[in-house]
Amino acid sequence: MQLEQAAGRQPVDRRYEAAFPADLESSPRIIEVKAIGGSGRGWFLPVENAQMEEARRNPNFFIYVVENTRQGDPTQFTLRILGGERLQGLLAKAKQRSYYEVAWPVASYDATPGLDALSEPTDRQYNA
Repeated sequence: MQLEQAAGRQPVDRRYEAAFPADLESSPRIIEVKAIGGSGRGWFLPVENAQMEEARRNPNFFIYVVENTRQGDPTQFTLRILGGERLQGLLAKAKQRSYYEVAWPVASYDATPGLDALSEPTDRQYNA
């Protein structure tokens, strides 16, 4: 948000609006923000269907990739901005995937075995 304001735009956080295809509206830009724990160099970006449709249709769609977030210090984050012809070139090579999002409730997470399960002679701990 601060970077957009510094660039003279007025960003609006729209992350919680289901019908909006990105995270920010910063006229004329529509911005999807992707946070990556390390570097995105040579990796892939997950792009949702609505984002892909908007990116293909709208020349003002951008993907801001915030890298190195895992270490926690914002002064060490890096930013890569994908837009225009570079973004369109990447989108042209995109591969559609299908996956399921599996909810992992807190109680189930807390009860899930860790490394100690590797030494168990049976799989009974997985059936609890």
